[in-house]
Amino acid sequence: MPTLSTQTSALAAGRDLTPEEVGNAALALASPEVPDDEKAAFLVAFSDKGESAAEVAAFAAAFRNLAVDPGLGEWSPRAIDIVGTGGDHMGAFNFSSMVTLVLACAGVPVMKHGNRGMTSKCGSADLLAALGVDLAASPDRLRQALRELGFAFLFAPAFHPAFRYVGGVRKSLAAAGRRTVFNFLGPLINPGRPAHVLIGSFSETWAVRLAGALETLGAQAGLSVAGVVDGTHGVDEITTATDNRVRGCGRLASIDGYWRAADFGLPKAPFDDLRGGDVATNLAIVEAVLSGRGPAGLVDTIVLNAAVCLWITGRTAQVVDGIPQARELLLGGAVRAKIAATREFYRS
Repeated sequence: MPTLSTQTSALAAGRDLTPEEVGNAALALASPEVPDDEKAAFLVAFSDKGESAAEVAAFAAAFRNLAVDPGLGEWSPRAIDIVGTGGDHMGAFNFSSMVTLVLACAGVPVMKHGNRGMTSKCGSADLLAALGVDLAASPDRLRQALRELGFAFLFAPAFHPAFRYVGGVRKSLAAAGRRTVFNFLGPLINPGRPAHVLIGSFSETWAVRLAGALETLGAQAGLSVAGVVDGTHGVDEITTATDNRVRGCGRLASIDGYWRAADFGLPKAPFDDLRGGDVATNLAIVEAVLSGRGPAGLVDTIVLNAAVCLWITGRTAQVVDGIPQARELLLGGAVRAKIAATREFYRS
């Protein structure tokens, strides 16, 4: 039977794990034979020691290998994922779902990897399902979606069966207020393996660490970000209401610093402009945005994130160059038409 005791002892002593040890630990965590208390002890020791970028990358590589392959390699070299760690408890609107639609309208293939809301009232899966996406779509259907719609949503539970054997432990530790490495793995283990990524974290420290993990995992170009609300709170997005810690990887490895709305000719917004709610509330916000009645800060934040993604994927030379195109797609009817096409695609 797999065991975690050796790795747990090493972590308790403050030693980083080797890639081989991480791989063995991942197999043990994914095994139904290992007791939950042993898994919990390992995860707590890992968190207490502090997960390094190399360790997180090794865990992500191990769970990528355990994932179901959706067969999206035709699009992977051009595709992007826009994904956050969650866990910021700031109640912001689900920007990434709207950014996905803007990019699809711009001809950038998007492989959106996500789940239902865990620490929020509305996760990306919740909002996209309400907009017509079938979370149970087969790999064949996802390939068709990429051809016809320009984006596909990869519902995490459908592609990571190994996670089922650690779900109970994760829930019990979360109830006790303990974050674990699994809080940070989701954005790194998209089974479609897009070459580009915009990844958000609630923490400046983790923004830097996740960029290092993406570098190790071989991302072609990516940006890891954290919106800094104040000294103690962060949001897992680039926003026009915050200073934004940014760290690049791959082709963008030289990016390291802070971005602000003014850097892109946008006004700083009050954070209240960015608030979301449950699915019904967020659907009403979507309609307000598409009708030109959305909060200015929210519209600008969606536009800015889309422009950043156009830049990451090489569609524009600078972030600011993509802002007019992103705004026109969002407000000029293209995104509304994409939502209608999405509903029709999954109905047929």
